Amino acid sequence: MRPGDIHIMRTSPRHVAALAGIALVAAAACNNDKLTEVNKNPNSPEDVPATSIFTTAARTATQNWVGSFFNLRGTEWVAQHLAEVQYPDEDDYKRLQGSQTTALFDNPYVGELEDLRQIINKGKAANDAGVFAPALVLRTWDFAHLTNTFGDIPYFSALVGDSVGSTLSPKYDPQKDIYADFFKVLDDASKALSSASNDLGKADPIYGGDPKKWQKFANSLRLRLAMQLANVDPATASAQVAAALAAPGGVFTSNADMALFAWPGDGVYNNPWSGNFQTRDDHRMSQTLMNVMLASNDPRIPVFAQPTVADPTKYAGMPNGLTQATAQPYFNISSRPGKIFWPSANTAGVTGGTGITTPSYLMTYAEVAFLEAEAAARAIGGLTTGQAQGFYNAAITASLNQWGITDAAKISAFLADPNVAYKGGVAGQTQIATQEWVALYTDGTQAWTLWRRTCAPATLKPGPAAIINTVPRRFQYSDTEKSVNADQLAAALSQMGASSDDFTTRMYWDKNPTAAPTYVTGCGQR
Repeated sequence: MRPGDIHIMRTSPRHVAALAGIALVAAAACNNDKLTEVNKNPNSPEDVPATSIFTTAARTATQNWVGSFFNLRGTEWVAQHLAEVQYPDEDDYKRLQGSQTTALFDNPYVGELEDLRQIINKGKAANDAGVFAPALVLRTWDFAHLTNTFGDIPYFSALVGDSVGSTLSPKYDPQKDIYADFFKVLDDASKALSSASNDLGKADPIYGGDPKKWQKFANSLRLRLAMQLANVDPATASAQVAAALAAPGGVFTSNADMALFAWPGDGVYNNPWSGNFQTRDDHRMSQTLMNVMLASNDPRIPVFAQPTVADPTKYAGMPNGLTQATAQPYFNISSRPGKIFWPSANTAGVTGGTGITTPSYLMTYAEVAFLEAEAAARAIGGLTTGQAQGFYNAAITASLNQWGITDAAKISAFLADPNVAYKGGVAGQTQIATQEWVALYTDGTQAWTLWRRTCAPATLKPGPAAIINTVPRRFQYSDTEKSVNADQLAAALSQMGASSDDFTTRMYWDKNPTAAPTYVTGCGQR
């Protein structure tokens, strides 16, 4: 039985208590039908339509993984797109420890994954692929974030806490097995979408229920996950790349295909980054990112960043991983994130912000074209090295267009820059990975994941105040799991080859980093 067919309940004291409460209520009511009827709340329906649930699930998933908490408080620092100028705990990796990751680990299970389980079950019961298949794709996108952040996670035996014969202590499944199921689920979803009707409609804030667009997202996500295995299992990676490209509907071919959440900016549902910047001014551009962009006069600089307060003619980043005292001098001499992410009203005094309606990107065409470029450069998935440059140039162009740069002369000049113009060979693969890392700005998770398997850019290293001397390969598991699921957690760590829950344990697809042509000795170590 696959996770899409099973019932969901995470293990935590709160949910154990909730189950006990449900049992007590059931015992009291089972002999009194009238009492049962009285206890029903007409304003709290027991059965909610799948369309209503989908809207909430899509919004919650987007907020969790590319919003302001996980992204702006975690992966954007690890990927070194951003740096901390006032409160450097995240930048020093302190908030990536188990005492701080409870919400990151637990919330998806008790939030959108429960919603998606209901949608899948309702859709399958109605034989409605237009409902269940998009939910399968979104659920896979969500689970991929979880496993690529922590490693082995409850997957097959999770989400069944209130089913007969189930357990409240789910085992952690090997990431290799989880990835194998990802490919099966996405293949099934893509095929089902070929004949699906648009039955989600406006309830779907990502694609308006369009089955063809969801099909392309399913195949593009399959391509992303396939390339994750390139170093550890190149044969499977190649086969899955080929399958994704040949699947019904194909992958993204233009920016019109991107999976994005368009925030209405109505004061209730604003872009989460803008909500963060409304009251916080402790984010600055990382020196790691800005140095790459400044070296090639990247036309996205004035979009991604603002000029420094000290010198409005300059853009600059700041080092990562400083102490509060050593970070403070960079307050006015390093760039804030661009105005496109800021609300018009904010406590920092930034004017001209348009961030409340800036979309959150779940997956872009630029990323797909970069993945195709890398696959071609490696000559896998049926692609050839001669195709790499075309995909690479298309990817860069798509990213520039995505962020509003459409001037043909600027794009041509950027593609011709000595640091950008495709070189081929290993140098070309380094360029592909580096430019993809830049293009993934605002999606810290994918940028960090890409860096872990390519080591590009090689300048990404822990700051001087970081609590470890290497860039984390994973986050620590939630302390909640250590208290309510300790035996299964211990088994998972042993399964991953770890003696303790630490940052340096490599997950399955990260076990063979030196197989990457772009690998640099001492990668990520200061």
